[in-house]
Amino acid sequence: MFIQIALLISVLLQFGAFFITISLIQRTKFNVSWIMISIGFFLMALRRLSELIDIINNSQDSVQAHINGWVAVLISLLMFIASIYIRQIFNLQGKINKLRKENEAKVLSAIIKTEEKERKKFAKELHDGLGPILSSIKMAISAINKSVLGKTNKQIIDKTENTVDNAIITIKEISNNLSPHILEGFGLEKAIKTFTDTIITKEDLEIILSSNLNGKRYDYNIEVILYRIIGELITNTLKYASANKVEISLFDYENKLEMFYSDNGIGFDLKNIKSKGMGLSNIDSRVKSLDGEMEMYSKHKQGFFLKITLPL
Repeated sequence: MFIQIALLISVLLQFGAFFITISLIQRTKFNVSWIMISIGFFLMALRRLSELIDIINNSQDSVQAHINGWVAVLISLLMFIASIYIRQIFNLQGKINKLRKENEAKVLSAIIKTEEKERKKFAKELHDGLGPILSSIKMAISAINKSVLGKTNKQIIDKTENTVDNAIITIKEISNNLSPHILEGFGLEKAIKTFTDTIITKEDLEIILSSNLNGKRYDYNIEVILYRIIGELITNTLKYASANKVEISLFDYENKLEMFYSDNGIGFDLKNIKSKGMGLSNIDSRVKSLDGEMEMYSKHKQGFFLKITLPL
């Protein structure tokens, strides 16, 4: 009777160890070695069950049977305890990985915030410092009585005035690119639309923007990072892709914000992405700072596609 109880306990412990190990397979990313270990635990559980059935059928109650039974219980107990500790190790490793990712995201977020702060400061210096000076120069030039000047001097004054006008416009563009006031005031969708409209007027490129945001506002960090990413992608398309069409989509659903970007350019080999110097690693870092995910596809003569998913 005792040997039967011992083997029953051994069977239960062995199956318990098996279920613990098999529950960890996904966390080992379906490692072949771990799958084989799980199968081994299952076969040992079947062996214990077979031994129990034999004992019940043959009603053996010898000293040797007792010893074998309790040894089986001890082995199964040790394997069950070991499997529990292994699971704890996996849980600890998961927590460490989670903390590492959170710390990396915090560091990246701090870097991006500092970068944006410096951009704002520099943009303000340009707008409030150099802008008024150029405006004063323009006013001084405009005050010149051109009627007393010769033809040559008049042309010089006109060209100088046009140059100052272009400088003022350029400073406004640089200031807006450094710290987009539309993004801060009206949100992501409006800022991207304004930016793409500016590109369309300067380049032979069709940009199609689709969105269901309807003016919805998000955390500034999310808005500014997506804005910078789209700006970087459009710059890459203009510089490398030889494309004439870009499609950008922004969708908010199920507490996620998804961004799709594609162009019909020449594409590139993803394996050689580092040698292209296209800033895609910088985009990846920005996405990670928001705990987001990025999927990318491109092949030669098949264009470029990027999907970014951000949790809200």
